[in-house]
Amino acid sequence: MLKSKTFLKKTRAGGVMKIVREHYLRDDIGCGAPGCAACGGAHEGPVLEPQPLDPASSLCPRPHYLLPDTNVLLHQIDVLEDPAIRNVIVLQTVLQEVRNRSAPVYKRIRDVTNNQEKHFYTFTNEHHRETYVEQEQGENANDRNDRAIRVAAKWYNEHLKKMSAENHLQVIFITNDRKNKEKAIEEGIPAFTCEEYVKSLTANPELIDRLACLSEEGNEIENGRIIFSEHLPLSKLQQGIKSGTYLQGTFRASRENYLEATVWVHGDTEEDKEIILQGLKNLNRAVHEDIVAVELLPKNQWVAPSSVVLHDEGQNEDDVEKEEERERILKTAVSEKMLKPTGRVVGIIKRNWRPYCGMLSKSDIKESRRHLFTPADRRIPRIRIETRQASALEGRRIIVAIDGWPRNSRYPNGHFVKNLGEVGEKETETEVLLLEHDVPHQPFSQAVLSFLPKMPWSITEKDMKNREDLRHLCVCSVDPPGCTDIDDALHCRELENGNLEVGVHIADVSHFIRPGNALDQESARRGTTVYLCEKRIDMVPELLSSNLCSLRCNVDRLAFSCIWEMNHDAEILKVRFTKSVINSKASLTYAEAQMRIDSAAMNDDITTSLRGLNKLAKILKKRRIEKGALTLSSPEVRFHMDSETHDPIDLQTKELRETNSMVEEFMLLANISVAKKIHEEFSEHALLRKHPAPPPSNYEILVKAAKSKNLEIKTDTAKSLADSLDRADSPTFPYLNTLLRILATRCMMQAVYFCSGMDNDFHHYGLASPIYTHFTSPIRRYADIIVHRLLAVAIGADCTYPELTDKHKLADLCKNLNFRHKMAQYAQRASVAFHTQLFFKSKGIVSEEAYILFVRKNAIVVLIPKYGLEGTVFFEEKDKPKPKLIYDDEVPSLKIEDTVFHIFDKVKVKIMLDSSNLQHQKIRMSLVEPQIPGISILADTPNMDSDEPERKKKKHEK
Repeated sequence: MLKSKTFLKKTRAGGVMKIVREHYLRDDIGCGAPGCAACGGAHEGPVLEPQPLDPASSLCPRPHYLLPDTNVLLHQIDVLEDPAIRNVIVLQTVLQEVRNRSAPVYKRIRDVTNNQEKHFYTFTNEHHRETYVEQEQGENANDRNDRAIRVAAKWYNEHLKKMSAENHLQVIFITNDRKNKEKAIEEGIPAFTCEEYVKSLTANPELIDRLACLSEEGNEIENGRIIFSEHLPLSKLQQGIKSGTYLQGTFRASRENYLEATVWVHGDTEEDKEIILQGLKNLNRAVHEDIVAVELLPKNQWVAPSSVVLHDEGQNEDDVEKEEERERILKTAVSEKMLKPTGRVVGIIKRNWRPYCGMLSKSDIKESRRHLFTPADRRIPRIRIETRQASALEGRRIIVAIDGWPRNSRYPNGHFVKNLGEVGEKETETEVLLLEHDVPHQPFSQAVLSFLPKMPWSITEKDMKNREDLRHLCVCSVDPPGCTDIDDALHCRELENGNLEVGVHIADVSHFIRPGNALDQESARRGTTVYLCEKRIDMVPELLSSNLCSLRCNVDRLAFSCIWEMNHDAEILKVRFTKSVINSKASLTYAEAQMRIDSAAMNDDITTSLRGLNKLAKILKKRRIEKGALTLSSPEVRFHMDSETHDPIDLQTKELRETNSMVEEFMLLANISVAKKIHEEFSEHALLRKHPAPPPSNYEILVKAAKSKNLEIKTDTAKSLADSLDRADSPTFPYLNTLLRILATRCMMQAVYFCSGMDNDFHHYGLASPIYTHFTSPIRRYADIIVHRLLAVAIGADCTYPELTDKHKLADLCKNLNFRHKMAQYAQRASVAFHTQLFFKSKGIVSEEAYILFVRKNAIVVLIPKYGLEGTVFFEEKDKPKPKLIYDDEVPSLKIEDTVFHIFDKVKVKIMLDSSNLQHQKIRMSLVEPQIPGISILADTPNMDSDEPERKKKKHEK
C-alpha cells in the first residue's frame, strides 16, 4: 500500500515547487515472536524468545516482552545493556529519534540488537500497515511519535493474544513520561516507569544501581538551597554569542585545583584565547571538556592563575561555606600584569560527559545508600550515586556515568555502571588506563574480521598485477627483541655502474585493508597501535599485524618499496617507488645486526648489505645534523619482567646502538622521499606531518638553566640550538649534556598530521626538513595507510576513491589521528608509571642519585638517571612546621633555610611507594642529601607506609 505526502516548497529563485514523498506500507513485516502463525516467520535476524521467563517481575508475573520509548533508550541504556534485561522490542520510531539525538547511544543500541543472546528485536512500525500513524492537524512531531509508540504497543498486545490464548504473552510499555504512561493505561496497555519495572525485578537488585537519576530538582537533598545560578537556554546563548556578549569555548578543568578552570575560546582571534574561571559559582556546574558559553567579568574582578594546589578531599557533601573560605585563599596579591581575562559560565552548549573510572568514597552514615564517587581523573568533580552494594564496591575500581547536575547540589548526580575489579591489580589498572585515555581496546567484531583474507593464504597471480618481484634481493629486517609486527626491511647492493642501490621495503597493509569497509573504518577509528609495558593494543587484527603483513624471514610477503640509486657519498641520484614481493633473508635484533657489522669474521651477503647501509646512514645523519636537525633525549625505561608473575623485577634505561640510528636514517629518508612524491602529485590533499617551531618563550627555562651553569644556549634557529647543545659540555659533569637535551625536549611543540590543502606551513622543525610524512609503519599507524594509498595512486598501482581526494574529510581524519596519538602517548606513560609503582612496591625503599630538572615554589622536580624516573620532592608537608622558602624565578632557584637549589644540581633522594591514597598511589621522593635540618631524612629510615621491609625482617628472625 502506498501513502504519499505532498507539500510545496519555495525555491531560491522565488518559484514554488511541488514535492511528493512516497511512503510504502506493508503486510509482511514480522512481529519477532517465533512460532507466530500470523507472521509466518517473516522476521530476519535476531528474534525474541518464544517463552521469556526471565527476569521475574513482581509487577508483571506473566511472561512478557518490553517496549521502551525514546527517552528510556537514551537515558537508561546502561540498564538495557545489562545481561538480565532481554526480549526487548525496539521500534523504528524510537530508533530514528535516538539516531537523531545521540550517535553514541545509537551505536550502543545497534550493538545490543546484534547480540543474539539479548533477543532485542527491531520492529519496523513506520512501514507496517496496522501500526503506521499519520500526524494529525495541530499535533506536534513529538506527540505524534508518542502516539505511534502507543499504537504499536497496543497492536502487539492484541496480536500476541491471537498467537496463543493460553500462554498469556504480554508487551509491557516502559516510559518515564507521566502523560504518556497515563494515556497508555487508559488505552489498556500495561505501562510502567523504568524505575518501577527495575525495582520489581527482585532477583536482580543490582540493576537499581544502574538506573540513571533523572529528576533534575526533585529527589535532591532536602535543603533545597540554591548554590548555582541558572543555565541560560540555548536560544539565548546563541543570540549572546552572535552579539559578542558571551564567548563560546571548551571548558578545561585544572588537575591541580578543583576551584579553577580555563575556557579555550573557539575562533581565530589570538587575544582572549584563554579565559580563566575561579570559584564554584563561576564554574557553574561545567565539567571538563564541555562546550560552554562564558561571560567576561569586569576588569576589576579579573584574577591571576593561582599557584595553590587544592584537591577536593571533603567528605561532607554540601559544606559550601568551607568552599568560599578556600576560594579566598586563591586570591593572592599579584601584580597587574599577571591578571588574566576572567569569566563565568552562563550556560552549557554541549555536554561531553563519558563514563568515568574511579572509586567509591563510602558515606560515614552507616545505613546510607548515597555515596560520593571520586573519579581517577582529578579534573572531574566527585559524583553522588545511590547504591546498595557500597560495602562490596569499597576498594574496587568502578565506572560511573553522570545523569545531571541540579542547581541545589554541590555535586552532580550519577549512577553505577560497572565494577572493574580490585584496585592495584594489573588487569584492573590496565583496563582503567585504557578507558581513561579513550583507547579503543575491545576485541575486533565479526564484521571487521570478516574482511580478513581466508587462510591458508598465498600470493596469487592477481596479487602480482602492478607488482615487481624482488624476492631475489638480500633483504633483512632489524627490530627490537620480541618484535612480531615487523613493518620495515632494508637492502643495499652495489650496481654494475659502481653506485649503490638501497631499498626500504614496507609491509603492504593497504593491499589487505580496502577503503570504506568495516576493517578500514575500525583501523581509522583506532588510529594507532598502543604499546603498554606488557600488552599491545593492535590497530589491525593479529592475522595481519603479526602474520600476513609482518615481514618475517624466509616467507614471501607483499611490500611497498622505495628504492634509491646513491653514490658512495649518500647522494641520491634516482628514486623510484613500486609495489613488490619480497622474501626477507633474516629478522635481526639491533644487537645481532650490530654484532654482524662489528665482526671481522662475517662477510656473507646480509652482513655486507648491513655494512653498506651503516656507512651510508652515518653520512646521512651527519648531513642532517649539519642542516640543523635536533638530537634530543628522553629517558626511556625498559622493564625486565618475571617470566611467571609478569611483575617487573628490574628497571633500566634503554641502550641505543649504532644500528638503531641506521634504521632510523633510512626510515626518515623514505618518509621524506614519499612526502615529496605525494605532494607533487596531490598538492591539495597529501597527508603530511609537521613539527611547528616553538615560540621563544618556551625556551626561557632552558636558557636560564644553562646560564646558571655558565653555558650559553642559542635558540633563534634549530641549527643554532643544535650547535649550542653540541658545545654545552662540562668535563667535570658529563651527564649535563644529556640533561640539557632532556630539558630541550620539554620545550618542543607536538608534531601533528595535517592535510596539505588546509595549511601552508609544512616545515618539520626537529628534523630540519621542509616536508615530511609517515610511510614506514602502516601496521601500527593509520596515517601510513592513507599515505600508501596516495602513493599507490600516484604511481598507477591502485585506484583512487572519493574520500582520498576530499581535503575536508582528510582534515577530520587528521584531527582524530592527532587525538589518538596523543592519548596513546599518555596511556604509555601511565603504564610505565604503574609498572614503576609495582617495581618499587616489591623493592621497598631505595636511595639514589638524582638531578634537578625544575625548581618550583615549594618543591624540586628531579630525574633519577638509573631508572629514567622523574618525581617531585615537596618541602611543605601537612602537619609539619613550614621551612623558610625563597623562590627566585629569574635564576631560577629555590632557597631552603640556608641551602640554595639550582636546576641540574645533584642531590640524593629516597624513593618509596606511597599507598596512603589507594586511588592515586604514587612514588614519593624525599631529600637525603644535601643535609638540611628538619627537611632531609636519613637514607635508611624505614617508612611507615610501606610494610614490605618489616615483613622481610620477621622472616630472618625465624
